[in-house]
Amino acid sequence: MENSISIKIGGQAGYGIMATGLMLGKTCARGGLNVCAEIQYPSLIRGGHNTYLLRASKDEIFSFTKEVNLLVALNKETIELHKNELTSGAVIIYDSDSVKYSKNELKRKDITLVSVPLVHLATKHGGEIMKNTVSLGAVVGLTDYDFALLESVIRDVFSDKKREIITNNISAAKAGYDYIKKNFKGKFDYKLKKIKSAPKMFISGNEAIAIGAIKAGCKFYTAYPMTPSSSILHYMASKEREYNLVVRQVEDELAAMNMVVGASHVGVRALVATSGGGFCLMTEALGLAAMSETPVVVINGQRGGPSTGLATWTEQADLKFVINASHGDFVKIVIAPGNQTECFYKVAEAFNLAEKYQVPVIVLTDKQIAEIPNTCDVFDQSKIRIERGKILNANQIKKIGAKDFFKRYAYTRNGISPRVLPGTKGGMFVANSNEHDEYGNLAEDEETRIKMMDKRRAKIKDILKDLPKPKIYGPTNADITIIGWGSTKRSIMEAILMLKKEKINANYLQIVYMKPFHSDEISKIIKSSKITLLVENNQSNQLGNVIKENTGLDVNFKLKKYSGRTFYPEEIVAKAKEVIKIGKHK
Repeated sequence: MENSISIKIGGQAGYGIMATGLMLGKTCARGGLNVCAEIQYPSLIRGGHNTYLLRASKDEIFSFTKEVNLLVALNKETIELHKNELTSGAVIIYDSDSVKYSKNELKRKDITLVSVPLVHLATKHGGEIMKNTVSLGAVVGLTDYDFALLESVIRDVFSDKKREIITNNISAAKAGYDYIKKNFKGKFDYKLKKIKSAPKMFISGNEAIAIGAIKAGCKFYTAYPMTPSSSILHYMASKEREYNLVVRQVEDELAAMNMVVGASHVGVRALVATSGGGFCLMTEALGLAAMSETPVVVINGQRGGPSTGLATWTEQADLKFVINASHGDFVKIVIAPGNQTECFYKVAEAFNLAEKYQVPVIVLTDKQIAEIPNTCDVFDQSKIRIERGKILNANQIKKIGAKDFFKRYAYTRNGISPRVLPGTKGGMFVANSNEHDEYGNLAEDEETRIKMMDKRRAKIKDILKDLPKPKIYGPTNADITIIGWGSTKRSIMEAILMLKKEKINANYLQIVYMKPFHSDEISKIIKSSKITLLVENNQSNQLGNVIKENTGLDVNFKLKKYSGRTFYPEEIVAKAKEVIKIGKHK
């Protein structure tokens, strides 16, 4: 059982569940292990049941699973809610100072209860508030992991705090570690050991997006806080002085979008992030960006809707909305990364696409990607290239021979007109939200309208050539092809590993670019597949509808989940086996 474990930490909000899970994840990653996580918390100001599920392994892993080997219960409710998730031989660490629980109540002889006086030990080393830190030390002790790794993480996490706070947290963790080493005489087979491996980051999708944006030259960020995208604002604000950024929290989402349009209009790479409800408010200004051909990049971190919906849970139900956002026909690009690494590279790509084609680019994430950290390889920043498109300077304008006014919206074969920034000599034009002529002057005649609409739409052909083709993971001649997008990638990839162990060959078609759509390529893949299974976190199979609309094809089977929770890989495995059996009888 060495270096393969699933740990769940649970308790009431305010107990430091998220901080504990994050530090444990960093500790495992620092020892060379692969780590993935899943966080659940209700949309309450105070109270409610919080959990942090963390899986660590020396092998490649993509997702958490249903099984839990170690449960850290900071209250009695956690035991009652999660005891049936535990594997045989699992251990429950609980706070004997506040939780009274017996083996008879547990009703499972294959699980070991380990009581630790968390409050007592925490009080001795800085205060009751640190009982979560004591439990962290207890976990490291129970798994025989290197305490020095945890100590180094604590020092880093609290590096901006007073020395006393750092010392108290280390001593509290060590107290939990020592208590387990001295008092636990039972058996626990799940052990952790430091291994040699390439450096890894334990990072969330929002952090990856922020880093990718900064590396891509973003200098202006604005937002109105909305879960699950709020932490992008927090990260960007923390880097404002270091990277010479302008970061603004504004009064609402429409103001945020208008500011991004304004910043982009004058040549600043700008970013805004929100969730579905906030994106609703942004659509008017999104249309302004489209009509004025101003490049903007928008992040939509999806959550359960409609309205306030499930504010702190996940869903993939904004796809059709985002594809068709704002009124009228216009070109936009919609990108859906599937993990942290893709968040980093795709947001940088989004800036290039936006400026090259002078269109809005929307990056779709969801809570499962946005907020939840996983390990990934260190980003290769040398791969980031900044392409700003057709921006002309004064000398270039002079060579064109422009006089008085510049044809900012000149008719071109590929629809991309030369762009000038306000203040450039010889580059005067009108930026108009109305339909306009080549100079930007309002125009309502039929001929101009048709020519301008066709000009803007002509960009699609080159955009499609620029977008990487859909990718298949796994064997080409598979028993089943699983189709998905966004955060379902993790669970699908894990399911493929599980199916392989059962001698079932499965592959995965990941669709990243939703608009424009690679109709021909995806049609060929679907037609050549033995059985297709669509997996997505929404009620109406929105990707299935997009595929049908663009290819005329239906997938064979669908697996959907819209409870606000993401897929366990076991659910995908079960469905895949079921549909393969059905397919063989047809």
